[in-house]
Amino acid sequence: MNELLFSELSADDKSLIDAFILIEEVVFGECDFEPMRLSNIIEKCSALIAETEEPLEQAEQLINELFIGQLFIDNQRENWPVTAHKLSSGVDFKLMSPALKSIVLCHIFRLCGFETDVVFVPKKNMVRVVCDELYAIVFDPITGESLNWHELDLRMDDLDGDPQSQQIEDISKLSLIVKHVSSLKGALIREGQFAQALKCVDILIALRPDDPFERRDRGFLLHQLDCFKVAYDDYQYFVDKCPKDPAAQLLKMQLDKITIADTVLH
Repeated sequence: MNELLFSELSADDKSLIDAFILIEEVVFGECDFEPMRLSNIIEKCSALIAETEEPLEQAEQLINELFIGQLFIDNQRENWPVTAHKLSSGVDFKLMSPALKSIVLCHIFRLCGFETDVVFVPKKNMVRVVCDELYAIVFDPITGESLNWHELDLRMDDLDGDPQSQQIEDISKLSLIVKHVSSLKGALIREGQFAQALKCVDILIALRPDDPFERRDRGFLLHQLDCFKVAYDDYQYFVDKCPKDPAAQLLKMQLDKITIADTVLH
């Protein structure tokens, strides 16, 4: 199952929208979203820019239409609810987590004829719309606010290395999937949906099999679901791999006081 899932998510012919639909199906057992649900927005955006010749002006018109006309504008927040990670509810209620909103925006811009990707600008991921060989717009997917050249230079100064050789790097498909699933996992844990959160951890472990922090989180979720024997093994794996981590030191003290024979196995 893990190998098949990894193959499906990493397939070159599968778009990020398709990958997010698959993730939703695995975690929740279903996904009622069809990409055609965005067709009305895309048709309106395409009609809006049809009479404009300059790509830069077209891109600016699209950003304004999406964030103001279509109510995509939002405020930054520390935590996002589970519904903000689902395509249908996210699009319908205009409440989307950063990774989900980024891929929805890229999908719309691409179907309107623009080369678009998600890029890392120090401290956050942003959307880049390429207008032509000279101009591109880099904007925040949550607020819609774009960076001017001066602001972009200040952000890039935070990177290590030679400032003259620094470039904006696009975010890989795998990294966006990991970011989305990690955020969804956190939302599910906060809302007490441990069985679904466990499926998120399974996806993350399929993508990054040796990540000790995902093993720790799987142990926590299995513990919550009263599957302590497997949880114990995951906890021990984390302690062995990250002995200096403060969480590992606390877990080690707890594990030293527990014998598996004293627990009820499920």
